Amino acid sequence: MISSPPSSTEVATSKAIQENLLTPRFYTTNFDVVASLDLTPQQRQLEVMLAEMQADYNRHHFVRDESFNQSWEHLDEVTRKAFIDYLERSCVSEFSGFLLFKELSRKLKQRSPLLAEIFHLMARDEARHAGFLNKAMADFGYSMDLGYLAKARTYTFFPIEWIIYTVYLSEKIGYWRYIIIYRHLEQHPEHSFYPLFKYFESWCQDENRHGDIFKALLHSQPHLVNTWKAKLWMRFFLLMVFATHTMTVHERSGFYQALGLDATEFDRQVIEKTNETAARAFSVVLDTQHPSFYRRLQQCSDLNQQILAIHQSTRPQFLKRLRKVLLQLAIAGHLLRLYLLRPVNAQAIWGTVR
Repeated sequence: MISSPPSSTEVATSKAIQENLLTPRFYTTNFDVVASLDLTPQQRQLEVMLAEMQADYNRHHFVRDESFNQSWEHLDEVTRKAFIDYLERSCVSEFSGFLLFKELSRKLKQRSPLLAEIFHLMARDEARHAGFLNKAMADFGYSMDLGYLAKARTYTFFPIEWIIYTVYLSEKIGYWRYIIIYRHLEQHPEHSFYPLFKYFESWCQDENRHGDIFKALLHSQPHLVNTWKAKLWMRFFLLMVFATHTMTVHERSGFYQALGLDATEFDRQVIEKTNETAARAFSVVLDTQHPSFYRRLQQCSDLNQQILAIHQSTRPQFLKRLRKVLLQLAIAGHLLRLYLLRPVNAQAIWGTVR
């Protein structure tokens, strides 16, 4: 189990994951299809990024210094709980990436050496992040048994095409989350209540590089960018990533409040920046300027809050299940309406943000 002694008088305990629709998943894919990908159109670009990964510019950036050697018992209970939840989900998300990239590297070693080495080094980065987050949790009296988690969790199969879309977006939205928080705390250091945040600049560099690798993979397969099916999938995964982000951010509103950030404004800023960034990789993106876009995302978040409240209620189980199904259908209705909005030609955005 990856852990370190807590700095307070608490004893570190294994942190159980509370499962819900927003809990990060573990994924697997068809490795034979990955091995058969023709990388020729982006071969040179991938080789350049491999050289950057091998240089490992962040190898000394994820070392805990003396600023961690203190008690955190002064944090109020609301901030403490919200921050632990943030650490937990972030750790699971990073560890999920580590497992996927590690398995890709292992399965491709003899069949696609370039990709195998790239995924090996991406797994290195994700493991570094997950371990760092787990040590942060130990400062608050918790830790996660990541070895047990790898064996106990259910793995969801995604075709490699879906993996490319979703990992690209998750890395890029991760970049914007980290850099926006980092820049905010640079201007307002009084809100930086824990040393982890000063590492976010190095962290987002890893996220950005990983996203660029998956952008190159995407562009090596023209049918994943230019066909009408590709455009439908791009819209779908953009919407899913943005909706998940909105609901997750508002679940953790106490965490963002502790940082001096407004959760709604932070969410919108991250979505806007990610949509603009995606316009450099995708052929279409979402119309985030449509009057109903953020209104419906907020309604999805409000409905999700009601679902969370049902878990705490004392109603009979069958009534809970019925109510949750109705709320989930309402969320699906809002998402369908957003999906049917006319998309934006990515070139129109790319030209304005270049």
